[in-house]
Amino acid sequence: MQPLEEIRVVDLSRALAGPYCSMILGDLGAEVIKIEPLTGDETRGWGPPFLPNTQDSAYYAALNRNKKSMTLDLKQESAKRILSKLIQQSDILVQNFRVGTMEKLGFGYDVVHQQNPKLVYCSISGFGSTGPYSQRGGYDIIVQGMGGLMSITGEPQGQPMRVGVPIVDLITGMFAVQAILAALVVRSRTGQGQLVETSLLESQIACLANVGSNYLISGILPKRLGNMHPNITPYQPYATLDGYVTVAVGNDKLWQNFANIIGKAELLTDPRFSTNALRNQNREELNQILNPIFLKKTSEEWTNLLLANEIPAGPILTLDKVFADPQVQARNMVVEIEHPKAGLMRMANMPIQFSETPGQIKLPPPVLGEHTETILLNLGYTMSEIAELHHTKAI
Repeated sequence: MQPLEEIRVVDLSRALAGPYCSMILGDLGAEVIKIEPLTGDETRGWGPPFLPNTQDSAYYAALNRNKKSMTLDLKQESAKRILSKLIQQSDILVQNFRVGTMEKLGFGYDVVHQQNPKLVYCSISGFGSTGPYSQRGGYDIIVQGMGGLMSITGEPQGQPMRVGVPIVDLITGMFAVQAILAALVVRSRTGQGQLVETSLLESQIACLANVGSNYLISGILPKRLGNMHPNITPYQPYATLDGYVTVAVGNDKLWQNFANIIGKAELLTDPRFSTNALRNQNREELNQILNPIFLKKTSEEWTNLLLANEIPAGPILTLDKVFADPQVQARNMVVEIEHPKAGLMRMANMPIQFSETPGQIKLPPPVLGEHTETILLNLGYTMSEIAELHHTKAI
């Protein structure tokens, strides 16, 4: 048995934050019915690369496993009736339309709650349902900028830099999952569902973490530090003979070991570097000493030497080496699943382990509308009624 077995999700989201949320729910065992327009989720076209023998992108595949695809034209009343039936038989609804769209379609929270009081209704937006920006569309790069992340990412003299993955979308999807699961716990006590809401902007600000706290407490604006840490030194990558190695000297005991290991015991009596706070203040001078030292060995040699002396360290790997790494393989983080058109495909596994009720990747990313007829039959529609829905292009 899986954690969310017998839970049904109506997924009205598209692009990234919402689909990532619903995919996690699917990985945990929920039945996720992905409602798409007849043209499909726009991420299907966000390529190349594309899955073999399909027009579906690898981007789409990364966000939509463990789901069933149903196409509906929600401008048509017959399609709205289908959605209404489905909602009445479901536990969770996830939507990330622009604020106000669900109300215009007739599926705002107040209406849906009357139809199904047990439903947990999750709304994801760019900026939240209230406030002066509520009507704006939200995209990851926009919020990485507006939420402060890009102002602290990048080289000190370079441009503000976005994180290499759509990190704001991803963390928003994860916050949405947390909210949904908490609401399910409440429902188990009260029998009632509720509205839960999160946004890209709020999620990003919540994840400013130590850097946001540094500013709120000190009033000092943080600067871009490249790969250096605002509160710990040394804590960064260093160039080696053949690449880079990352080093994390997180406390003064580690600093003592580190200085001895690299053959620079004299650093321990240097007043510029005697505490972490001083090392932060004098990081440029320290790195002038460290940079040429790290160029004397390979990344593997440094990693082995540092780890042997309990200094956290590791190489910077390209993705081919990441997915071939023995630890990644030991944790089964790459799985294979059969796709109806693309054949055997590989994807990253879910990163959660359960001792008793494990999650599972059971379904490949669905072909557009792949499950529409099956879902309609389960809702009680006849084949002649389904044929008429096809004819009117409601599905």
